[in-house]
Amino acid sequence: MGWILLYIYILLLSYFLFFSERYGRDLVTQQYNLQPFKEIKRFIRYRGQIGWEGFIVNIFGNIIAFMPYGFLLPLLNKAYRRFYIILILCVLFSLTVETAQLLLKVGVFDIDDILLNSFGGILGYVIFYIIYSIYRRRAGR
Repeated sequence: MGWILLYIYILLLSYFLFFSERYGRDLVTQQYNLQPFKEIKRFIRYRGQIGWEGFIVNIFGNIIAFMPYGFLLPLLNKAYRRFYIILILCVLFSLTVETAQLLLKVGVFDIDDILLNSFGGILGYVIFYIIYSIYRRRAGR
């Protein structure tokens, strides 16, 4: 069941990241941002001009979009229940997505997206770990 959920998640994520024309996903020239927190600060500073929808989608959207990844991986394999493994996999997955966006000229390669996406994956893992810990305690009774 976990593999099916992961497959569906990756299909949906791929659609929104590579094919949806909403939120600047149309074809662009190769663009990138390698300065950490540059775009995050810009979205915070100019949220009035960008609008709340743009602010929320760009900051929280990246976090929320990658939470299922961090939640689902530990369901698939016990080896993925270690924090450092999830951290590495989340960073690598996000780096892969951002590199694909750059090469396909769909979206922008942004170090801030890597940070936010990875944070989202870690939050998903933390939620998994809390639920798993509660389940184990109750099962042990």
